[in-house]
Amino acid sequence: MNNKILKIRLAKLSDQKYWDEYVLNHSKGSPYHLFAWKKAVESSYKHPTFYLMAIKDRKIVGVLPFVNIRILPFINNMVSLPFCDIGCCLADNLEIQDFLIYQAIQLKKSVKAYSLNFRGKLYHNTEMHLQLEELNTGKVRMILDLPDSADKLLSSFKSKLRSQVRKAEKNGVTFRWGSLPDMDAAYNVFSRNMRELGSPVHSKFFLKAVLMNYGDRAKLGLAQFQGKTIGMGIILLGGEGVSIPWASTLRDYNRLGPNMLLYLNFLQYSADNGYSFFDFGRSSEGEGTYKFKKQWGAFPKPLVWYEYIGNGKDENKPSSTDSRKREIAAAIWQKLPLGVANTIGPHIRKYISL
Repeated sequence: MNNKILKIRLAKLSDQKYWDEYVLNHSKGSPYHLFAWKKAVESSYKHPTFYLMAIKDRKIVGVLPFVNIRILPFINNMVSLPFCDIGCCLADNLEIQDFLIYQAIQLKKSVKAYSLNFRGKLYHNTEMHLQLEELNTGKVRMILDLPDSADKLLSSFKSKLRSQVRKAEKNGVTFRWGSLPDMDAAYNVFSRNMRELGSPVHSKFFLKAVLMNYGDRAKLGLAQFQGKTIGMGIILLGGEGVSIPWASTLRDYNRLGPNMLLYLNFLQYSADNGYSFFDFGRSSEGEGTYKFKKQWGAFPKPLVWYEYIGNGKDENKPSSTDSRKREIAAAIWQKLPLGVANTIGPHIRKYISL
């Protein structure tokens, strides 16, 4: 075999070190691209994963991770990547990106998936890119550029924001870093909040699997009041940036400002440890979460996703009534006892790729 020829193959467990090195050194790499996401999804939700690697001169020159979300005959989609906002193709150049997308289309056909879903910006106007439909997500990622120290970060905040943070501390709310034994208390907060939002909750095992597989690249933060955990958040550390997939507080204690204290500590840690930006995650412009993130200085970045169907017919396209159905489902879910929601929720949530 001529090792100068570009080839594509599926990543194996033994490739994790080299995969992660490539992701961490790529300018568009995110924590979700890391091999740990694959292992957490596989171990907790049992979804098949297909992590494509492009190799040239015995080096990785591109990666494209996919998870197959399926419950036949109702759902069968390939998603890059589920349960997060980004996770699409990383490549050294346009040619490699196109080659990876071409192989992904062949993979779609082999598993008879309805669609390929790409979450993340691609190089534009390539032959393969033009075969994809760019989706109007209506969402933005909220990104905060970080200074090189927590002190500089704090001094950059407006006085109103600093007073809100101080309010939480004056109210007796404290922050500490947690670990796996703290997950029961953290999950109590997380699951209650998701039930109140009318949304099925991720399984506790999935959150634990994320912490275990990411190791030092995952941090669990806890906000506490009088010894009780009233807020939680998990941050994931990538090459240049930090992402926050989950954060929740107990509504009965929101007047004390636990959310402000959580995010302050996450941002300070990120700045002090040399990360250049903090990704607050997905929001809709003008909504409450958008305003919360914007007050920290975050700016909106359009969230670009793509889809490939291939047969001109998408059986999973949302209809005009889907929004109303979701509202009804959320209202019903909010009325469920917490134990019931926590038992049923993870079995539903594993098939919701957003």
